[in-house]
Amino acid sequence: MFESEAVEKGRLRQEIDELTAELNAKKQRLSELVATTNHVDDDNDALSPNQIQGKLTNDDISRYSRQLILPDFGVRGQLKLKKSSVLIVGAGGLGCPAAQYLAGAGCGHVGLVDYDRVDKSNLHRQTLHTVGRVGMHKTESAKIALLELNPHCLISCHSRLLSRFTAMHIIRDYDVVLDCSDNVATRYLLNDACVMLRKPLVSGSALKLDGQLTVYNYGATGPCYRCIYPVPPPPEAVTNCGDGGVLGAVTGTIGSLQALEAIKIIVGLGDVLAGRLLIFDGSTLQFRNIRVRSKRVNCHVCSAQPLITELIDYEQFCGMHATDKDNPLQLLDPEQRIDAVDYNTLQQEQQHLLIDVRQPAEFEICKLPPAVNVPLAQILDDSYLKQLGPQLESKELPIVVLCRRGNDSQIAVQHMRNRFPEHSIRDLEGGLHAWSRLVDHSFPIY
Repeated sequence: MFESEAVEKGRLRQEIDELTAELNAKKQRLSELVATTNHVDDDNDALSPNQIQGKLTNDDISRYSRQLILPDFGVRGQLKLKKSSVLIVGAGGLGCPAAQYLAGAGCGHVGLVDYDRVDKSNLHRQTLHTVGRVGMHKTESAKIALLELNPHCLISCHSRLLSRFTAMHIIRDYDVVLDCSDNVATRYLLNDACVMLRKPLVSGSALKLDGQLTVYNYGATGPCYRCIYPVPPPPEAVTNCGDGGVLGAVTGTIGSLQALEAIKIIVGLGDVLAGRLLIFDGSTLQFRNIRVRSKRVNCHVCSAQPLITELIDYEQFCGMHATDKDNPLQLLDPEQRIDAVDYNTLQQEQQHLLIDVRQPAEFEICKLPPAVNVPLAQILDDSYLKQLGPQLESKELPIVVLCRRGNDSQIAVQHMRNRFPEHSIRDLEGGLHAWSRLVDHSFPIY
């Protein structure tokens, strides 16, 4: 009975998603028609005596008046923006505010790259998307919002995963590129492509309450990403927003600053953040601006004699996927893991110790009843031994370790097996996400 109800709910949910997508497509088409009409109206006004040099319309002057009166910006800056094109890679927490301010400022052409669809978990920080557009491609959702803000801005959607096969073709049509991604593989890909095409790259990142911002490949002396990070970090050392969390206002802060740097580059305004790194601490609301190294003379991609002259397989180079979705690590042998269905049987039939290595804040959200919360850091520094000492004495007691997605649990199992090689210690493959998907569909996921 439970299974048939779950199937029926799944069918209804799929039907709702399809109807929602169809409705959103019609809304998008309506927005495009309205934008086209507005462009025609502008053309009919082409002979207005109030135009400046025949290039700024009356609507432009009214719309951008507050920045037009800036002494270092003026008409010349606005015309440069109107003729400019900016590519934003990632229509998420960073990309949404960046796109919003670029379109609002009058950037003539904004390109959006994102393979993903809008999810409810995005809405607290990805401010261009709405509940009504959940399930829609992020690029298409963002386009609707941006055209409502500024119908005179051309919005191009690239609803695909950026790869070495598509990056050069897409990037070459834009003046400036914004890296608003959330993974290392894409950062290296964008860096190398921008160096080869001689495009400035405005790079932002945000995690928890912290953010960073810099500009790569700008001018003759500006370093590229590889100058600072010639070797990618190990996959297990990388944390993204999906794993570590982030406060929406932090991504809003960094994304807005990315838009500011792009405008400065286009207009020739102020001191561009090249060769420097802006560090934002949201917990204390402090900004630090530090110098980074200049161009590396032996950089593999931006030096006078580069070793990398074409794009490579960046997922292989970094040892991780170019997405911010569930990226399962493979640190353990199959016999050192147990899947959710088999664990459900074990839970009902055999006494065991279940250790949940998530942070206490996550453990408070949801948990399996028999679990004991021991954060991963306590596993790695062996402070858990005092807490679980008596239960660890018996070699006959099976131990299962779990986390949210099955990555941290593998790290914990590796460490524990080194200390207790004769114990049966396994991780729950796929973590709580797998438990919700395969065993208990009512179990909350985040």
